[in-house]
Amino acid sequence: MTNRNETGWNFDNSYARLPNAFFSTVKPNPAASPALIKLNEALADSLGLKVDELKTEDGIAILSGSQVPEGALPLAQAYAGHQFGHFNMLGDGRAMLIGEQVTPQNERVDIQLKGSGRTPYSRGGDGRAALGPMLREYIISEAMHALGIPTTRSLAVVTTGESIIRETELPGAILTRVAKSHIRVGTFQYAANWRPVEELRMLADYTIKRHYPEIEGDENPYLSLLQKVIQSQASLISKWQLVGFIHGVMNTDNMAISGETIDYGPCAFMDAYDLATVFSSIDREGRYAYGNQPYIGGWNLARFAETLLPLLHDDQEEAVKMAQEAISGYNKIYQNHWLAGMRAKLGIFNEETEDESLFTDLLKIMQKSEADYTNTFRSLTLGKIEDALLHGNPDFAKWQEQWRDRLSRQDESKEAVSQLMRNSNPAVIPRNHRVEEALDAAVEKGDYSVLEKLLNVLSKPYAYSNDQDEYCKLPEPSNIPYRTFCGT
Repeated sequence: MTNRNETGWNFDNSYARLPNAFFSTVKPNPAASPALIKLNEALADSLGLKVDELKTEDGIAILSGSQVPEGALPLAQAYAGHQFGHFNMLGDGRAMLIGEQVTPQNERVDIQLKGSGRTPYSRGGDGRAALGPMLREYIISEAMHALGIPTTRSLAVVTTGESIIRETELPGAILTRVAKSHIRVGTFQYAANWRPVEELRMLADYTIKRHYPEIEGDENPYLSLLQKVIQSQASLISKWQLVGFIHGVMNTDNMAISGETIDYGPCAFMDAYDLATVFSSIDREGRYAYGNQPYIGGWNLARFAETLLPLLHDDQEEAVKMAQEAISGYNKIYQNHWLAGMRAKLGIFNEETEDESLFTDLLKIMQKSEADYTNTFRSLTLGKIEDALLHGNPDFAKWQEQWRDRLSRQDESKEAVSQLMRNSNPAVIPRNHRVEEALDAAVEKGDYSVLEKLLNVLSKPYAYSNDQDEYCKLPEPSNIPYRTFCGT
């Protein structure tokens, strides 16, 4: 057993002090021959972990689920969820929470092993994961962090030395995920549907204490909790929209109460702007299309509000009224966040009522012309409109004049406008063809140099450096639509 003083593990297990129905304790599933593929050294250091020790045989044994570090209490969490609108009992079917690391900054984060083997919630699955999807989550989650979007983080990827069978034989791997917590809307749905009210209240109290302690003394802390989660999700989803990120599977079990982006399955970034963009192979009806994400966020929050009804008020009708009033504010909160973000993307500091039409007019032109979302804003930021697909488009030329007129109605200098746009428009995103290129090299050839170069470029998305130019290029045209898969 590794001594936490050597590696820096400093576990507490507060979630395990909830009633036993919220989790099942589990034993590690030893990996046959674990090998460290990728370690996030900067993240490890911020967590208070010693990088050199994590690279040792004992350190890798912990990251592979083969060994339990001192102070850990491995468990799998129970939860439910609406999956594509259908309600199911779920749980950590291939993940193991080994404990809550208390960092040198006295912050508490979950350390979870994803792909670590079967649990009581596996429902017939093997609980394992393949190398490709685990590296994909590493790439996208760390890119999201660099973009300034709340997200779970990726600490490490290890291979298990075993093969797993999906459609083909694939190398097995485990991702170490770091999160503020793994409490989901689905956790509350599980409690509301199958546990007594007292246990639902314990979950709510625990969540407030862990994530929103400032509301503990409120007159109605459960209403305040609902309002806080509405605010955090409205802000989060607006950030997704502003960079063209498509989550792909916005089930209620994939919505974290903390306000972090969680569960990177069939996610991807949009190239050509189109509200109907869907990449997930399982989203055949477009439920989670790019343009639907704000609506689905509100739908999921309504399901969260339903779970809190017994806590909001003793009178059912009054509780429903309070919940409906809170949920009714979501659209405006989201819209305000999105408008603020769009103003920043276009260098606008003050507010005018006509701003929304200015923004939507640009997006309509982009959609009609199939213009690349990220590169259009990059070209505007650099003042190189000739590089944009929209160059020469008369509708775009007219819009530019309106934009210039709008900028003239504020006091800030051209330099300030340029800096705001550079800070708000990423020069690079994880282009789908670049992600696939890195994954193919790693999985098929054992070549991780492509992955490392991609991660380095994505770590500074607002740098506007010369080494990013190659990563701004679009993929070659293809008649085959790009598809992503859950990797389960």
